[in-house]
Amino acid sequence: DGAETDLDLGHYERFLDQDLTGESSVTMGQISAAVIERERRGDYLGDTIQTIPHVTDAVQERIRGLARNADADVLIVEVGGTVGDIEGQAFLEAIRQMRYTEPPDATLAVHVTPLFHLPATGELKTKPTQHSVRTLRSMGIQPDVILARAEVPVDDAIRGKVALFCDVPFGAVVPLPTASSIYHVPQILDRAGLAGLVIDRLRLQTARRDGLEDWRRWVARLDSPERACSIAIVGKYVELRDAYLSVREALAHAGAEQGARIEIDWIQSDELDGAGAGEIASQLSVSSGVLVPGGFGRRGIEGEVAVARYALEQNLPYLGLCRGMQNMVIAFARARLGWESATTTEQDAQAERPVIALLDEQREVTEKGGTMRLGRYPCLLAPNTLAAEAYGIGKRLTPEEEAEAAAERNRKAQRTTLAAIAAANRAAAQEEEQAGIASRLGRRLRPGRRARAAGPAGDPGGGEIGERHRHRWEFNPRYRGELSAAGLIASGTSLDGGLVEIAEVRGHPFMLGTQFHPELRSRPGRPHPLFREFIRAVLAAETAPLRRAQAEPAGTDSAS
Repeated sequence: DGAETDLDLGHYERFLDQDLTGESSVTMGQISAAVIERERRGDYLGDTIQTIPHVTDAVQERIRGLARNADADVLIVEVGGTVGDIEGQAFLEAIRQMRYTEPPDATLAVHVTPLFHLPATGELKTKPTQHSVRTLRSMGIQPDVILARAEVPVDDAIRGKVALFCDVPFGAVVPLPTASSIYHVPQILDRAGLAGLVIDRLRLQTARRDGLEDWRRWVARLDSPERACSIAIVGKYVELRDAYLSVREALAHAGAEQGARIEIDWIQSDELDGAGAGEIASQLSVSSGVLVPGGFGRRGIEGEVAVARYALEQNLPYLGLCRGMQNMVIAFARARLGWESATTTEQDAQAERPVIALLDEQREVTEKGGTMRLGRYPCLLAPNTLAAEAYGIGKRLTPEEEAEAAAERNRKAQRTTLAAIAAANRAAAQEEEQAGIASRLGRRLRPGRRARAAGPAGDPGGGEIGERHRHRWEFNPRYRGELSAAGLIASGTSLDGGLVEIAEVRGHPFMLGTQFHPELRSRPGRPHPLFREFIRAVLAAETAPLRRAQAEPAGTDSAS
């Protein structure tokens, strides 16, 4: 739905395989705005607005409302931050009240706390956990389960100490040592017995207690790659790698399916602004594929355009996401059409050839958020394209097959046109005889209407998909015809055909860009089709041996 939320919500989507909405992200700003709006409407009948009950009631309404709308058996509510933070006090009070009003077997409080490891003595210190639990209990919440985070394994003596001083059963102290990959965490928690605790406490009716067989098989594939796959991520924000967390995870999902570990070479795009072909070649020398993710602002545009141009000219597999697609279009226009002035109005508002630009209806919007396309939008796929083949809709033809198919379409169109004219003439003649109104003939036949209605994306073999967007600038339709004639085709468009959603280069092993963000819909065991095909193309070009020393395990990140 276009909601912009914390990174953790993306992890919940990946692990639960659920498409979540803005309802799943509740901030104090949202709650405050809702309370103020109610007060202005007079819902409180002049009462003084207070944290309790007005703010806490609003929090509980959001939680219960989501549970009703989702029709879920279990709703996970995470209160972020640290116990004792002033920002979280109203949320914790709302949780306390819910535990009071709900039946005892309807809620379960899980507290995540740190056990600090002192390398000098090899000790694990439980004091921070004891103080954290004491602070939580002072707010009226007794944890039912404690997840004890630690850098090293947690022995039973430490678990017993935590259980004694924090007043929880020994079995409810669940050790959670740091894992090499975040995807190991479900198995660690399962082995520690957390699933049984949850099922018993909430009295859940389950057909079986072990539902992780498929997950274990997938993690085994992730942990045992047969080969390496080297990808350069060229982006504006690579110094903060969490900015591209979903991209990295989507690559890992696609790699695991094909028995490959993804080795990422992070390249700062603005450092390539003004770089020559030799420097670009040097930067990409160890990479068998290039991915350019999203971003905003002028910085880094020219570097990304140069990388896209190199991938175009060297037949290097390339996947562009959002801005990565836009800069691919610029690179193509410069390289194949000789339009060296081609650029985006994000960089030059007075550009001579703005192949990427704001749409006319966006120009009068002054608030930046209002000019963005956010959330899920439908997309029509053109048949006989890489995009359609990736999504499982049709098959890409060879150049010879494509030429023959085009000739057959022309022959069929001619036959259809002649038949339509003959049928229209017959119908018109009959009407003339019956009603004597010869003028109807002109309205009977409307040549080309069917072609416009179907078009490339509506022909048999095309299909409709839906993807998530977060972008402002668009492929300028003014240049679409010339770019298409040169080999850059719109393989995915909006339903009316006016907006280009996917662009790809004919004759290239894999050079495709999307206006949307496919990485947001990738899942463990079910990689996004475009990432899957991108990795497949890279593997076809990859000859480097497995470089264990440079490998970066999937799922490792600071948000884990």
